[in-house]
Amino acid sequence: MLAGKHIILGITGGIAAYKSATLIRLLVKKGAEVQVVITPSGKEFITPVTLSTLSGKPVISEFFTANTGEWHSHVDLGLWADAMVVAPATACTIGKMAHGIADNMLVTTYLSAKAPVFVAPAMDLDMMAHPSTTANLALLRSYGNIIIEPAAGELASHLIGKGRMEEPERIVEILEQFFSRRQPLAGKKMLITAGPTYERIDPVRFIGNFSTGKMGYALADAAAELGADVTVVSGPVSVTPRNASVKVVSVESARQMLEACEKVWPDSDIAVMCAAVADYAPLHPADSKIKREGHDIPTIELTKNPDIAATLGVGKRPDQTLVGFALETDNEEFNAQSKLKSKNLDMIVLNSLRNPQAGFATDTNQVTIFKADGTRADFPVKPKTELAFDIINTMID
Repeated sequence: MLAGKHIILGITGGIAAYKSATLIRLLVKKGAEVQVVITPSGKEFITPVTLSTLSGKPVISEFFTANTGEWHSHVDLGLWADAMVVAPATACTIGKMAHGIADNMLVTTYLSAKAPVFVAPAMDLDMMAHPSTTANLALLRSYGNIIIEPAAGELASHLIGKGRMEEPERIVEILEQFFSRRQPLAGKKMLITAGPTYERIDPVRFIGNFSTGKMGYALADAAAELGADVTVVSGPVSVTPRNASVKVVSVESARQMLEACEKVWPDSDIAVMCAAVADYAPLHPADSKIKREGHDIPTIELTKNPDIAATLGVGKRPDQTLVGFALETDNEEFNAQSKLKSKNLDMIVLNSLRNPQAGFATDTNQVTIFKADGTRADFPVKPKTELAFDIINTMID
């Protein structure tokens, strides 16, 4: 469940920081990428060299690297993470997190985190029982943070009581249980097409469109996070999947995309046809560059490309789900629902170029979803990364 997950591990200044080394090792062994963010006092208990060696990444402590001036963006970290774990979390850091006191890199990263946050307190029993600590933990819970309760036992003060940071093995188990509950697509194989297709006129020119692949790759990352085994058949794009478990098959033309899809589709449970496939291709592409000088204006004869979604729809089994996309400029709903039926789709996602915040080359989109059972769902303008979850949740609902 943790394979390919991006985990921020926040380490604060407590004796339990020694357990963080084991926690990193266990997370990495499970296939997670771990980025350590440590408070200045945390470095008094465990060295960045140890943490960096175990995680394979430079440890972040300050807002910028003193000798180079390199800025460490807490915003980028917050967007990168699938989860943030603060272990150990001292009373001081818990108080800062609860009240938004952003005076160090760890707390600013916490305030920027979009992913779930797990807090593993570690302190002496009297500090743990103090009303301020209890109130701060209640505040963190109210914000949606998940508190990993400390265990009872012998503490650094040699007193016996509640305050021992939970063992690393148990923290990993809690993370796995959390992600397993959030993975309704676990065990499912999903095919997603993304990006444009290029249909060659000659070796240097092509017929294509403005698709960047952002929506398709957002769907791939969302599906992988929800547990699916994802293969993206992608036209030429500059984006890459954020989730390391996503497999990418790169193609150029519509016919190459169809060929790749036909190899993957029989073993897939779900296919989402998000690519902007060119409807036409030159019938006779030139073998060498077409010259302008000394030549008449060329006439390019076109031929229809195969309809990939319709082709997959013909052979769709009852246990398979096929989802299409419709980018329309007029008669949007009629055209989308016509495609839903004619291509034997289970669901179609409609977006319109009339909305400047939707369609190609934007980070946002606005869609209406029609299902074969007659239901529909309308979504406002959202980042494509968020809308991807809406689309998948609608599909499996």
